[in-house]
Amino acid sequence: MTDTQIRILDSRTTGELLPFGALVATLRQAFSEGCVVPVRHHHTIANSGGRDATLLLMPAWHETHRSERYLGIKIVTVFPGNTARGIPGLTSTYMLYDGRTGLQLALLDGNAITTRRTVAASALAADYLARKDARRLLVIGAGRVASLIPDAYCIVRPIAHVDIWDIDPVSAERLAQSLRQRGLQATAVTNLEAAARQADIISAATLATAPLIRGEWLRPGTHVDLIGGFTPAMREADDEALRRSSVYIDTREALHEAGDLVQPIRTGVISTDAVRATLDNLCRRNIPARTSNDEITLYKAVGTALADLAAATMVYEAALIAS
Repeated sequence: MTDTQIRILDSRTTGELLPFGALVATLRQAFSEGCVVPVRHHHTIANSGGRDATLLLMPAWHETHRSERYLGIKIVTVFPGNTARGIPGLTSTYMLYDGRTGLQLALLDGNAITTRRTVAASALAADYLARKDARRLLVIGAGRVASLIPDAYCIVRPIAHVDIWDIDPVSAERLAQSLRQRGLQATAVTNLEAAARQADIISAATLATAPLIRGEWLRPGTHVDLIGGFTPAMREADDEALRRSSVYIDTREALHEAGDLVQPIRTGVISTDAVRATLDNLCRRNIPARTSNDEITLYKAVGTALADLAAATMVYEAALIAS
């Protein structure tokens, strides 16, 4: 980290320097190693002309025992009124610093980092939790995050077929067509129950506030991956899915931030003791993962600045090598 030239990396470049194979490996090491992750900052920005906006600050840094140390912070602005203006409601920027001196090293596209580390972390969890022979993937959602799920999962499992369901069938077909153009066998489906009953892995990346996945649909051995819900009011799976599953989470914050856990814990459907492990436990292999081919596993993620820092570091070091 002797080169102090500040690098500015746009969305395309940032994404290109985060191939899923290497990113999953990087995240595995990062979750095993750990870093300092303070509680994220939430700030409300008053907006007299409409809904209030939000500023999020997500810092993380490596501890002193690490030979190469970085410090980073993701800055996210959420302006709901932007939709009516025809511009994105969420803007994300990542600032990376030398962890020993505080010198700024790079400014990276935060959206690319967030989307790619999110699906890579889910694929990493699935490498411990999904059956080794899982071949049929159901993706619920057809947005930016959902569109990357098949590519990430193909790194860790022999995915042979992808079903896509979305509340907008046109969007589901558009994503399925894109996947077919990339060489994957993909189908847009309209019957969510039928697709769920056939799936080996179900991965949801939606903004749903009412459950889409029913526990009664899950056949033995299914792995459920819940990416989308990130507030206590959001929900992608019902109580029965939680009851039937061995539950895992990315970080302990999920117990307070994810409606898929907050709601069933509040009503007594499950307790916090139902959560078997966090992703760092799995990566350090000090907590058992899947125990049989009939076990139903469920992984709930809310995101962590640890993964952001790992991805940003990966991009920066790759950019140094390429320059």
